[in-house]
Amino acid sequence: MASTLASGLQQVVNMDGAASDNPKLAQLSQHTVNYDASQNARLTTDFGAKVNNTDHWLSVSTEDQYGPALLEDGHGREKIHRFDHERIPERVVHARGAGAFGTFKLYQSASDVTNAGVLTDTSRTTPVFLRFSTVLGSRGSADTVRDVRGFAVKFYTEEGNWDIVGNDIPVFFIQDAMKFPDVIHSGKPEPDTEVPQAQTAHNNFWDFQFLHSEATHMFLWAMSDRGIPRSYRMMQGFGVNTYTLQNAKGERHFVKFHFTPTLGVHSFVWDEALKLAGQDPDFHRKDLYEAIGNGVYPTWKFGIQTLKESQQDDFEFDILDATKVWPEELVPVRYIGELELNRNVDEYFTQTEQVAFCTSHVVPGIGFSDDPLLQGRNFSYFDTQLSRLGINWQELPINRPVCPVMNQNRDGQGRHKITAGAINYWPNRKEAVPPAKPSEGAYVDYPQKVAGIKQRLKSKKFREHFNQAQLFWNSQTPPEKMHIIAALGFELDHCDDPIVYERMVERLCDIDIELAQAVAEKAGAPTPQKQARPNHGKKAAGLSMTEFNAPKPTIASRRVAILIGDGYDPVAFNGVYAALKAAKAFPFVIGPKRQTVFAEGESKSGKGIQPDHHFEGMRSTMFDSVFIPGGSHIETLCKQGRVVHWVREAFGHLKAIGATGEAVKLVKIACDVEGMQFSSQGSHEVVDSYGVVTAGQAKPESFRETLNMVKGAKDFIDAYTFAISQHKNFDRELDGLSSMVAY
Repeated sequence: MASTLASGLQQVVNMDGAASDNPKLAQLSQHTVNYDASQNARLTTDFGAKVNNTDHWLSVSTEDQYGPALLEDGHGREKIHRFDHERIPERVVHARGAGAFGTFKLYQSASDVTNAGVLTDTSRTTPVFLRFSTVLGSRGSADTVRDVRGFAVKFYTEEGNWDIVGNDIPVFFIQDAMKFPDVIHSGKPEPDTEVPQAQTAHNNFWDFQFLHSEATHMFLWAMSDRGIPRSYRMMQGFGVNTYTLQNAKGERHFVKFHFTPTLGVHSFVWDEALKLAGQDPDFHRKDLYEAIGNGVYPTWKFGIQTLKESQQDDFEFDILDATKVWPEELVPVRYIGELELNRNVDEYFTQTEQVAFCTSHVVPGIGFSDDPLLQGRNFSYFDTQLSRLGINWQELPINRPVCPVMNQNRDGQGRHKITAGAINYWPNRKEAVPPAKPSEGAYVDYPQKVAGIKQRLKSKKFREHFNQAQLFWNSQTPPEKMHIIAALGFELDHCDDPIVYERMVERLCDIDIELAQAVAEKAGAPTPQKQARPNHGKKAAGLSMTEFNAPKPTIASRRVAILIGDGYDPVAFNGVYAALKAAKAFPFVIGPKRQTVFAEGESKSGKGIQPDHHFEGMRSTMFDSVFIPGGSHIETLCKQGRVVHWVREAFGHLKAIGATGEAVKLVKIACDVEGMQFSSQGSHEVVDSYGVVTAGQAKPESFRETLNMVKGAKDFIDAYTFAISQHKNFDRELDGLSSMVAY
């Protein structure tokens, strides 16, 4: 993956005309340098003086003895001082992140509900920057931990920056921003030991969850497969909070924002996520860079759910409650645009780390509701950027709008802009920079009528916390329910205070008695005998990940490991490799060594092929599928425990496995458990058994670049690539086959 990363990091200064098409990239290019591309660049100090030695501090020394260093070495002091101050405070939450540039396009105007240009002008292409992140971990934590993922989008619109600061889960743990310090403190490492890092499997977090029943809905989402996504590119994004839209008639609607990935919504299995956290803690960020660098750009459909003001009180839940979803049966999602990420960052710190988002950044036509979590976020996000980046954080290139910025703000640490002239106030004698009129595009706050009593309380609907938790649980498929039970069992197993895990089982009785009983058994709590409240039995669309498959089967950007040794079948190898490339998958050759490996009948003086990695350098966890071609190399591979483990682990993680010819023997050794079927040696029959696709003797004409990925395909390559496109074979898990092998 490393070589792909290097090729994928495009350089602004050498762009092939792209800057002129994208106003944000054109703006950034004015602040971008590339020393790698210059043969004439010479090292200088920060004040511009050329430096002839940057390796040795100025000292009083001789050829025979090193003497005292001199304080007068200005270059040495500057270099050390700069290093000492390289780090800025990391984000309190969402510290671990990755980002990319892209574009947003409308294919349907939403002028009926808003006059925001970004949501009404279908001729526009709006530049965006999207930052993904985990919530709890520090900058040095792993990507694949169980956690909520941030999904923050900065739209550089013609009217100013619009930030959607969202997550990959549509609800949140708390209803009021006042509780935000508490929920984060409870999830962070416990203060006495500073452990655990980047995970919720500890007493404090689950103590908080029980004591705040409003969190019940959200923790089910977090314990579902949503908490361990396969890729940033395969996550949904949600605005979480309720915003408002205002149209040209002055009518206001409530709105929720949605981003749905066209690759489908997919996850890891838990064992896979655990291992990757140690084997490749940067997996998600590398995955993002790899796909974009290879030109397989991730895309999301952009949708809105809207309600008229008059509909605010029409539901059994409060539409301003961030712990609730708007069920799609009641409020359909209207997809009106598409977001594409098509350019990697040039420098992590100045772009991904310094990008700063604010929920209060909206443009004319978009506004705020009385959602109490949103109201507090509007204050908090602005405040945290002041702490991290200083008062002039919006002047940093990555945060700067592409439209003109004109006001009377001056001075402050880190001020970049030089403003000539004598006027820095309004009104002024020269009438310089007056406020804009509504007809000139000024932001006008909606004249909302407000009445109430000043007090600290929540309305009746805000005090109902379990209906939607039951709705989510009821809507999950059997494999998803299994995974939630296993996740809760793992988390509570790490809680050593009985009051914590016993009370959490009590809370689960408010959702479903079978869920509570299954978790109690794993956690060591007394088994409850009755449901605390009736389960209403209702389900809703859009809550199960299985509903969000790609529009048609695809293996684009899927990572496939091809295992070979000396004596592999070149026909099967070359055919599958070419077919995977043609389908925009990423094939990787894995061998016993990184030196050249030779095909069956190829002399050692032949060309051979150099593997991308060896069996110990990579593991099956880093790939979506494993393929083994036949050939005499199988006799050797069958005797290598690591190779057998590669296949067995992929089987345990429910991944598609393909094998032809003699390789069927290796697959049988690894995963020949009761219920599995394989193609016979020498047979042309293609057998797909729980996503393990074998052909005892694949026909050469089966290996073609034009694929027909359908269930029950007769050709090996069609059947195998269809199995990859399904992401995981959950029937293998449901029928207990995956638990029969040790991996």
